[in-house]
Amino acid sequence: MKLFDVYPLFDVEVVKGKGCKIYDKNNVEYLDLYGGHAVISIGHTHPYYVQKMEQQLERLVFYSNSVINSLQMEVAEKLGKLSGYEDYSLFMINSGAEANENALKLASFHTGRKKVVAFSKSFHGRTSAAVRVTDNPKIKAPVNESLNVEFVSLNDIDAVRKALQNRDVCAVIIEGIQGVGGIQTPHADFLQQLSETCRNTGTVLILDEIQSGYGRSGRFFAHQHAGIRPDIITVAKGMGNGFPVAGVLISPEFKPVYGMLGTTFGGNHLACAAASAVLDVMEQEHLIANAAETGSYLLQELKKFDKIKEVRGCGLMIGIEFDQPIKELRNRLLYEKHIFTGVSGTNTLRLLPPLCLTKAEADQFLQAFNEVL
Repeated sequence: MKLFDVYPLFDVEVVKGKGCKIYDKNNVEYLDLYGGHAVISIGHTHPYYVQKMEQQLERLVFYSNSVINSLQMEVAEKLGKLSGYEDYSLFMINSGAEANENALKLASFHTGRKKVVAFSKSFHGRTSAAVRVTDNPKIKAPVNESLNVEFVSLNDIDAVRKALQNRDVCAVIIEGIQGVGGIQTPHADFLQQLSETCRNTGTVLILDEIQSGYGRSGRFFAHQHAGIRPDIITVAKGMGNGFPVAGVLISPEFKPVYGMLGTTFGGNHLACAAASAVLDVMEQEHLIANAAETGSYLLQELKKFDKIKEVRGCGLMIGIEFDQPIKELRNRLLYEKHIFTGVSGTNTLRLLPPLCLTKAEADQFLQAFNEVL
């Protein structure tokens, strides 16, 4: 059997990592400024994280949700405290797509409606009920037949108000910062008006913080820069520092009913050990503040490069857009300078490093970036 070839692969085989550095099979060191699509939040093989995972492996790897798992409550309590959402409830699952699927399901159950409003260039996963936009004409975005999805332009509050005026939309789903869509940030006043419009029309507001959450923006959630409190928040990626774990944070307005939601692997003991360790390290090592400080420095320095069309982002979620495709630039950064970066579309480099990135490591990237330019 061979692998189903849907990903272009770099000719690099990574075998180990530490902090913001990873190493290939030839022991060549790379600076990791992408963190596997933002999943590495506290750094590769953090010793505390590894210790907690090993301890849990010695006890119990997995059991179903039919028994009490005190680790789930531990995660919920720590997450509520660090995020500022102690009055919300947590439903644990496996992936970002599944988190959004359950969030949309909850919104439909709660309102009795079937329509959803999402935003142009958004990305909310690859499962049947998740909303996905792709610029590849060969791929049609799958949308669950039971949900009628309408796309409007980001920051266009008039378009949102028009879409919600008939009060037949169950949810508006929006990313704290668009990741796949090119690191586009909703304006603070737009989010505030969006929150008010949803409240006035009985529409559930879902904040997809799967990529932009968990401290990446310099606040625990990117939407907190706008001072709003959505009805549902979805999280994944950095939640487990590479281990598959995700969650839905649910407002007290929603009342749980047995059988409403379900999961096989979600919130298993090993996933909880990973999620709990991540929250401990984030708090103890002040990684949210570091993301804000180091990210601000990177953005400031990148704006000095005259060959860049635009630099966008917040904290350690940064997009660097050019007037031309950046494939060659990205390859040179990887193969000549040994620095991993990401991409959004064809013209934008995407930086999503671990939140422990130091100023010295940021300078290493800036120097290499200047040389390849």
